[in-house]
Amino acid sequence: MKIRTRLAKQRKRRQLRTHNRIRKAHLAGRVRLSVFRSNKHIYAQLIDDSTGQTLAAASTNEKDIGGKVGGNKEAAALVGAAIAKRGVEKGVKQVAFDRGMFAYHGRIAALADAAREGGLEF
Repeated sequence: MKIRTRLAKQRKRRQLRTHNRIRKAHLAGRVRLSVFRSNKHIYAQLIDDSTGQTLAAASTNEKDIGGKVGGNKEAAALVGAAIAKRGVEKGVKQVAFDRGMFAYHGRIAALADAAREGGLEF
């Protein structure tokens, strides 16, 4: 796979760097908090890589989080609080934050801050 643009190269390098850090954290037995951001929505999952199961998920598509809110920081904070609440209910305290290729800025940072306030440690 050829990567042509400078931005695509930066994203791929960031994704690989994040992946390697998460692999090291996974060896410590942590659950992975995976985040995906599109233009309109943001999604978060708690994934146990040892069993390959998703323990909890939250997104701005859900009605209880608010189907009207979309791709903004307030919506990301709601998703972060929801994933933290669902994770604590499942007994998950420590997670490895997997932001993928997305920079820790804006909506990603808002989701992470809300998840920390909700009780997750990373």
